[in-house]
Amino acid sequence: MRLLITAAAVAAALGAPVAAHAQTPEEFWRGKNIDYIVPTSPGGDYDLRSRLMARHFPRLLPGNPNVVVRNMPGGLGIAAANFLAKAAPRDGSVMHTIFQNMPTLQAIGAKEIQFDVREFGWIGNTTNSPNVINAWHTTGITKIEDVFTRELVVGAPGAASTSAVYPLAMNAILGTKFKVVTGYPGGNDVNLAMERGEVGGRGSNSWHSWKANHPHWIAEKKIHLLVQVALERAPDLPNVPLMHELAKNEEDRAVLRFISSDMGISRAVVTTPGVPADRLAAMRQAFNTMMKDADFLAEADKQKMDISPSTGEQAQAVAESMLTAPPKVIERARVLLGGK
Repeated sequence: MRLLITAAAVAAALGAPVAAHAQTPEEFWRGKNIDYIVPTSPGGDYDLRSRLMARHFPRLLPGNPNVVVRNMPGGLGIAAANFLAKAAPRDGSVMHTIFQNMPTLQAIGAKEIQFDVREFGWIGNTTNSPNVINAWHTTGITKIEDVFTRELVVGAPGAASTSAVYPLAMNAILGTKFKVVTGYPGGNDVNLAMERGEVGGRGSNSWHSWKANHPHWIAEKKIHLLVQVALERAPDLPNVPLMHELAKNEEDRAVLRFISSDMGISRAVVTTPGVPADRLAAMRQAFNTMMKDADFLAEADKQKMDISPSTGEQAQAVAESMLTAPPKVIERARVLLGGK
């Protein structure tokens, strides 16, 4: 009898995880919350896109869970990505709009990195809008050629943000005269600093973020776009040069293209490593459906928010490709960007 009881107990113990793993995605998410981690303070394109997704994603996901947005600024996106890799549950209950330069920082060996972008579950990417560097109208600087002869002070949230990376890379490779002031809590704070005259521009912002959130600045020519950062010019910015087009030789161009290539994951959404394959597949399917959903697109259009999506598989391929760039290119980027 004792042997039978022991055998039954062992069978029950071994059966418990099997039963839990056998949960369908719908059974897992029904009645649960998904924490949606945003790596910025409230406001700005990362936050607004994440909140738009949070309003529509639950009704398209099996089980219709609640999605709760949690802002986790810190370390210019690194803190949130580290949290996903090291502390968050690995079960499909956490999502994150990842900063686009996380693969770059991993590739150059930034010491704060505790994650591997190849291990995240890539759900999808909402836009490939280029980033742009701009000057405020009071500076008198209207084109990038002006910054080769005159200093332009630009604001940035931190030294690892694209707002600092792009101008400093251009200084080192092209000889521009950007001066970067870091330490602002977020992009909106840099915008306020421009209005107050503390800085003369912003080192990086999404082009569609400008169009969505400050269209009057564009119409009134309060901002002048100097450079766009992408692999191809945006159709509505035909006369604004790409950063890598300014290079004088192929070696320089290769480094600037490497720094620009993360635009393929401009606003990508990921989940934690180790999420069961059927749940990741369901999240990807819900994302793909949402990108064509009439209600989602109508609200995005109302907010003047660009939606030019790519799938989770495509976003993952972009992130992984940055880690397999030629060693000479990565090494030179490491020196430029301060990777240790």
